[in-house]
Amino acid sequence: MSLYEIEVPTLDGTSTLEAYKGQVLLIVNTASGCGLAPQFAQLQNLYETYHEQGFSVLGFPCNQFGNQEPLSAEEAASSCQFNYQVTFPMFGKVLVNGPETHPLFKLLKEETKGLLGSSIKWNFTKFLVDASGKVVARFAPTTSPLSIEKQIKQLLKKEC
Repeated sequence: MSLYEIEVPTLDGTSTLEAYKGQVLLIVNTASGCGLAPQFAQLQNLYETYHEQGFSVLGFPCNQFGNQEPLSAEEAASSCQFNYQVTFPMFGKVLVNGPETHPLFKLLKEETKGLLGSSIKWNFTKFLVDASGKVVARFAPTTSPLSIEKQIKQLLKKEC
């Protein structure tokens, strides 16, 4: 199954990622109460800088780490908009580890291995996907989104 065929929870139901086909994506498991939440500002900066060139950030709230996203998906999205002026797409809440792992994150983890094998270590693990839907890199929660900018630019250049 391709990344674009996977059903994902949206703020108003479910959808697939088909609308993002042909774009370079940075997919992130987020938590608005996490100490790493200031990364939302950098993610937004990347989104604003490169969106017109075919890049999107996709945020998936997750409450599996330290109960740092107790809000509903809608409340989390509102909080991100208010606190960090986030305009990139935020989706419904997902599980990223365990037997109920969302299929999107199952695929992302299968295609990249992190420090803990296939498990996601914490909030703000980032997955970079090229325009053909191939997962090309995985970044640790503490990796600054702006430090990924060079790789994003390279992927966008390939697509031109």
